[in-house]
Amino acid sequence: MLFMTTVGFIGSGNIGSTVARLAIAGGYDVVMSNSRGPEALADLVADLGPHARAATATGAAEAGDLIVVSIPVKAIGAVPVAPLAGKTVMDTGNYYPQRDGAIAELDDDSASSSELLARHLGDAHVVKVFNNIFFKHLAALARPTGSDRSALAIAGNDPAAKAAVTAFLDAIGYDAVDAGPLDAGRSFQPGTAAYGGMYGEFSNEAGTPANSDVIRAVLSK
Repeated sequence: MLFMTTVGFIGSGNIGSTVARLAIAGGYDVVMSNSRGPEALADLVADLGPHARAATATGAAEAGDLIVVSIPVKAIGAVPVAPLAGKTVMDTGNYYPQRDGAIAELDDDSASSSELLARHLGDAHVVKVFNNIFFKHLAALARPTGSDRSALAIAGNDPAAKAAVTAFLDAIGYDAVDAGPLDAGRSFQPGTAAYGGMYGEFSNEAGTPANSDVIRAVLSK
């Protein structure tokens, strides 16, 4: 039986909705939210089925045992703080200046985008994950077990939070590779060898399995 039973989503785009679909298949309930309100998610929730419902961002934050934040970095300030205190928060975000605008701390590398989210949230336990895989590969490469099971890199400061994320990844079909503390998320952000490529070309929607050894090797470059 899963200890964590509900995953709250702040952001329901390609990565968020893909993780939600995998979570449901893995035995979780999901609560979806986006910036436009619950009514804008009616079609997605209907497609996800009876284990999904829509809420406001605050409602999703309150309902989730685990939380997925999957939003542009420029929108970090809109993530509700109080309902996430003490919770494990999976951050899928990446900084793209052309979308997010210039953010000085990210441009001079004095902070990473996940560290900015952690600073905003205060008492939440942020773990960076899902940011370096194409959403179609994320859907296609999930495996219950087996030699062709892929791994995903994670980074975070709280051992218990990383353990919770590792268990969640296992439930949805992935192994985890611990890249280190939260600032080590830089090792698999855009512009690094670990950003996307080891899971195959985007033109191949089936993707290429990449196990833990492959991920460790790429992270070390």
